[in-house]
Amino acid sequence: MADLIASLIPLALGIVMSPLAIMALVAVLLSRAARVNGVAFLAGWTLAVAIGLGVSFWLLGLLEVHERNAPPVWVPVVRLVLGLLLVGAAWWIYRKGRARTVAMAQADSPGQVTAAAPQLPGWLRSVETFTPPRSFALGLGIFILNPVDLSCAVLASLDLRQAALSTAQNVWVLIVFGLVGVLVIAVLQLQKAVSALLSY
Repeated sequence: MADLIASLIPLALGIVMSPLAIMALVAVLLSRAARVNGVAFLAGWTLAVAIGLGVSFWLLGLLEVHERNAPPVWVPVVRLVLGLLLVGAAWWIYRKGRARTVAMAQADSPGQVTAAAPQLPGWLRSVETFTPPRSFALGLGIFILNPVDLSCAVLASLDLRQAALSTAQNVWVLIVFGLVGVLVIAVLQLQKAVSALLSY
Protein backbone atom coordinates (compact mmCIF):
# COMPACT_ATOMS: atom_id res chain seq x y z
CA MET A 1 0.00 0.00 0.00
CA ALA A 2 2.90 2.37 0.75
CA ASP A 3 4.25 1.84 -2.79
CA LEU A 4 0.82 2.62 -4.23
CA ILE A 5 0.48 5.85 -2.23
CA ALA A 6 4.01 6.91 -3.25
CA SER A 7 3.16 6.35 -6.92
CA LEU A 8 -0.15 8.24 -6.66
CA ILE A 9 1.18 11.40 -4.95
CA PRO A 10 2.93 12.91 -8.02
CA LEU A 11 -0.08 12.02 -10.20
CA ALA A 12 -2.46 13.74 -7.78
CA LEU A 13 -0.18 16.80 -7.74
CA GLY A 14 -0.23 16.80 -11.54
CA ILE A 15 -4.00 17.24 -11.45
CA VAL A 16 -4.12 19.54 -8.40
CA MET A 17 -1.61 21.99 -9.87
CA SER A 18 -3.21 22.16 -13.32
CA PRO A 19 -2.48 25.78 -14.30
CA LEU A 20 -5.06 25.81 -17.09
CA ALA A 21 -7.87 24.75 -14.74
CA ILE A 22 -6.90 27.29 -12.08
CA MET A 23 -6.61 30.06 -14.69
CA ALA A 24 -10.03 29.16 -16.13
CA LEU A 25 -11.65 29.05 -12.67
CA VAL A 26 -10.22 32.46 -11.75
CA ALA A 27 -11.64 33.85 -14.98
CA VAL A 28 -15.02 32.20 -14.25
CA LEU A 29 -15.01 33.67 -10.73
CA LEU A 30 -14.54 37.12 -12.24
CA SER A 31 -17.46 36.70 -14.67
CA ARG A 32 -20.83 38.40 -14.27
CA ALA A 33 -22.58 35.42 -12.65
CA ALA A 34 -19.46 34.42 -10.72
CA ARG A 35 -21.08 32.45 -7.91
CA VAL A 36 -23.32 30.30 -10.10
CA ASN A 37 -20.69 29.92 -12.81
CA GLY A 38 -18.08 28.89 -10.24
CA VAL A 39 -20.33 26.15 -8.88
CA ALA A 40 -21.09 24.98 -12.45
CA PHE A 41 -17.36 24.90 -13.27
CA LEU A 42 -16.63 22.92 -10.10
CA ALA A 43 -19.42 20.45 -10.98
CA GLY A 44 -18.01 19.99 -14.49
CA TRP A 45 -14.46 19.52 -13.19
CA THR A 46 -15.63 17.02 -10.53
CA LEU A 47 -17.58 15.01 -13.10
CA ALA A 48 -14.59 15.03 -15.47
CA VAL A 49 -12.23 13.73 -12.76
CA ALA A 50 -14.75 10.99 -11.91
CA ILE A 51 -15.14 10.04 -15.58
CA GLY A 52 -11.38 10.05 -16.21
CA LEU A 53 -10.67 7.82 -13.21
CA GLY A 54 -13.73 5.60 -13.52
CA VAL A 55 -13.56 4.90 -17.24
CA SER A 56 -9.80 4.27 -17.26
CA PHE A 57 -10.07 2.00 -14.20
CA TRP A 58 -12.93 0.07 -15.84
CA LEU A 59 -11.14 -0.27 -19.20
CA LEU A 60 -7.95 -1.45 -17.53
CA GLY A 61 -10.03 -4.03 -15.65
CA LEU A 62 -11.42 -5.32 -18.96
CA LEU A 63 -7.85 -5.63 -20.22
CA GLU A 64 -6.99 -7.66 -17.11
CA VAL A 65 -4.21 -5.41 -15.86
CA HIS A 66 -3.76 -6.75 -12.36
CA GLU A 67 -0.27 -8.12 -11.85
CA ARG A 68 2.38 -5.68 -10.59
CA ASN A 69 5.27 -8.16 -10.89
CA ALA A 70 4.31 -9.56 -14.31
CA PRO A 71 2.01 -7.09 -16.11
CA PRO A 72 1.14 -7.52 -19.80
CA VAL A 73 3.91 -6.37 -22.16
CA TRP A 74 1.92 -3.34 -23.34
CA VAL A 75 1.61 -1.87 -19.81
CA PRO A 76 5.21 -0.60 -19.55
CA VAL A 77 4.91 0.65 -23.15
CA VAL A 78 1.80 2.69 -22.28
CA ARG A 79 3.53 4.04 -19.17
CA LEU A 80 6.58 5.02 -21.24
CA VAL A 81 4.47 6.70 -23.94
CA LEU A 82 2.47 8.69 -21.37
CA GLY A 83 5.68 9.65 -19.57
CA LEU A 84 7.24 10.85 -22.83
CA LEU A 85 4.05 12.76 -23.62
CA LEU A 86 4.21 14.56 -20.27
CA VAL A 87 7.92 15.35 -20.62
CA GLY A 88 7.34 16.57 -24.19
CA ALA A 89 4.45 18.78 -23.08
CA ALA A 90 6.58 20.26 -20.28
CA TRP A 91 9.44 20.95 -22.71
CA TRP A 92 7.11 22.55 -25.27
CA ILE A 93 5.57 24.84 -22.61
CA TYR A 94 9.03 25.77 -21.33
CA ARG A 95 10.32 26.60 -24.83
CA LYS A 96 7.23 28.63 -25.65
CA GLY A 97 7.47 30.60 -22.40
CA ARG A 98 11.21 31.11 -22.81
CA ALA A 99 10.76 32.43 -26.37
CA ARG A 100 8.21 34.98 -25.14
CA THR A 101 10.49 36.02 -22.26
CA VAL A 102 13.41 36.57 -24.63
CA ALA A 103 11.20 38.53 -27.04
CA MET A 104 9.98 40.75 -24.17
CA ALA A 105 13.57 41.32 -22.97
CA GLN A 106 14.68 42.37 -26.46
CA ALA A 107 11.72 44.69 -27.05
CA ASP A 108 12.51 48.34 -27.82
CA SER A 109 9.06 49.80 -27.21
CA PRO A 110 5.96 49.25 -25.05
CA GLY A 111 4.12 48.01 -28.15
CA GLN A 112 6.72 45.32 -28.74
CA VAL A 113 6.55 44.27 -25.09
CA THR A 114 2.76 43.97 -25.34
CA ALA A 115 3.00 41.97 -28.57
CA ALA A 116 5.57 39.60 -27.05
CA ALA A 117 3.71 39.16 -23.74
CA PRO A 118 1.69 35.96 -23.27
CA GLN A 119 -1.87 36.42 -24.52
CA LEU A 120 -4.95 34.83 -23.02
CA PRO A 121 -6.70 32.32 -25.28
CA GLY A 122 -9.77 33.71 -27.04
CA TRP A 123 -12.17 31.39 -25.18
CA LEU A 124 -10.78 32.64 -21.85
CA ARG A 125 -11.33 36.27 -22.81
CA SER A 126 -15.02 35.51 -23.43
CA VAL A 127 -15.53 33.87 -20.00
CA GLU A 128 -17.03 37.10 -18.63
CA THR A 129 -20.24 36.41 -20.58
CA PHE A 130 -20.36 32.69 -19.78
CA THR A 131 -23.58 31.09 -18.56
CA PRO A 132 -23.68 28.21 -16.03
CA PRO A 133 -24.02 25.52 -18.76
CA ARG A 134 -20.96 26.91 -20.58
CA SER A 135 -19.04 27.10 -17.30
CA PHE A 136 -19.98 23.47 -16.61
CA ALA A 137 -18.79 22.47 -20.10
CA LEU A 138 -15.57 24.42 -19.55
CA GLY A 139 -14.84 22.55 -16.30
CA LEU A 140 -15.61 19.23 -17.98
CA GLY A 141 -13.64 19.94 -21.14
CA ILE A 142 -10.56 21.38 -19.48
CA PHE A 143 -9.92 18.05 -17.74
CA ILE A 144 -11.08 15.60 -20.41
CA LEU A 145 -9.35 17.39 -23.31
CA ASN A 146 -6.14 18.17 -21.41
CA PRO A 147 -3.69 15.32 -22.11
CA VAL A 148 -1.68 16.06 -18.95
CA ASP A 149 -4.63 15.83 -16.54
CA LEU A 150 -6.14 12.84 -18.30
CA SER A 151 -2.77 11.05 -18.41
CA CYS A 152 -2.44 11.47 -14.64
CA ALA A 153 -5.88 9.86 -14.16
CA VAL A 154 -5.02 6.96 -16.48
CA LEU A 155 -1.68 6.34 -14.76
CA ALA A 156 -3.36 6.45 -11.34
CA SER A 157 -5.90 3.85 -12.49
CA LEU A 158 -3.09 1.74 -13.92
CA ASP A 159 -1.19 1.82 -10.62
CA LEU A 160 -4.37 0.98 -8.72
CA ARG A 161 -5.18 -1.97 -10.99
CA GLN A 162 -1.69 -3.37 -10.53
CA ALA A 163 -1.89 -3.03 -6.74
CA ALA A 164 -4.36 -5.95 -6.57
CA LEU A 165 -6.49 -4.45 -3.79
CA SER A 166 -9.97 -5.53 -2.78
CA THR A 167 -12.98 -3.90 -4.43
CA ALA A 168 -13.71 -1.79 -1.33
CA GLN A 169 -10.10 -0.61 -1.16
CA ASN A 170 -10.14 0.26 -4.86
CA VAL A 171 -13.29 2.33 -4.42
CA TRP A 172 -11.85 4.19 -1.43
CA VAL A 173 -8.56 4.95 -3.16
CA LEU A 174 -10.39 6.18 -6.28
CA ILE A 175 -12.65 8.41 -4.16
CA VAL A 176 -9.77 9.88 -2.15
CA PHE A 177 -7.66 10.44 -5.28
CA GLY A 178 -10.64 12.09 -7.00
CA LEU A 179 -11.29 14.35 -4.00
CA VAL A 180 -7.65 15.42 -3.96
CA GLY A 181 -7.92 16.21 -7.67
CA VAL A 182 -10.94 18.44 -7.02
CA LEU A 183 -9.54 20.01 -3.85
CA VAL A 184 -7.86 23.14 -5.24
CA ILE A 185 -10.82 24.03 -7.48
CA ALA A 186 -13.23 23.53 -4.56
CA VAL A 187 -11.08 25.60 -2.16
CA LEU A 188 -10.83 28.50 -4.64
CA GLN A 189 -14.60 28.37 -5.16
CA LEU A 190 -15.24 28.29 -1.40
CA GLN A 191 -12.83 31.16 -0.82
CA LYS A 192 -14.70 33.27 -3.39
CA ALA A 193 -18.06 32.42 -1.80
CA VAL A 194 -16.82 33.28 1.71
CA SER A 195 -15.29 36.58 0.59
CA ALA A 196 -18.56 37.45 -1.19
CA LEU A 197 -20.54 36.76 2.02
CA LEU A 198 -18.14 38.82 4.13
CA SER A 199 -18.39 41.77 1.74
CA TYR A 200 -22.15 42.17 2.42
